[in-house]
Amino acid sequence: MDIFRRVFLGSLVAAGVLALGWVAAEAQTASGRGPVTNLPLPRFVSLKASEANVRRGPSLTHRIDWVFTAKGMPLEVVGEYGHWRRVRDHDGVGGWVHYTLLSGARAGLVDSPRALLHTRPDTAAPLNAELETGVIMTLDRCGAEWCQGKAGGFKGWVAKSDLWGVRDEEVFD
Repeated sequence: MDIFRRVFLGSLVAAGVLALGWVAAEAQTASGRGPVTNLPLPRFVSLKASEANVRRGPSLTHRIDWVFTAKGMPLEVVGEYGHWRRVRDHDGVGGWVHYTLLSGARAGLVDSPRALLHTRPDTAAPLNAELETGVIMTLDRCGAEWCQGKAGGFKGWVAKSDLWGVRDEEVFD
């Protein structure tokens, strides 16, 4: 949490308390797709804005519980309702964010004590940088075991296992 600031602005929802008006609507369809976008649920996106209010429910009238303040950070979309997306971060914390604050651009959060950024997808390849836990990396593509992208002005390949924000089985260009 030191890399990006998450500000707690209200008390968390008490266990078992649900706003039933949108609970059913956020559920995925039988095909594992969102009821609004027809995109897969869950799926990863990134934060487009440098600041995003995270609300308790899917409307401006719901209370703000958090503010995400790291542009580009990966988030997992786990629900949809109208123009709102239920998201969670690496720590599992989240809520409802307006879809205009999210981007389909992919990012990964370094989830290991040290991720090595290589010139090629090969552990024997020269190093471009060492990335610490919590560094956000923009992802250009991911193969079976490696992802290519940029972090802190450095480009290269990092082992997929060192990142949060991309699934083990995911491959994309």
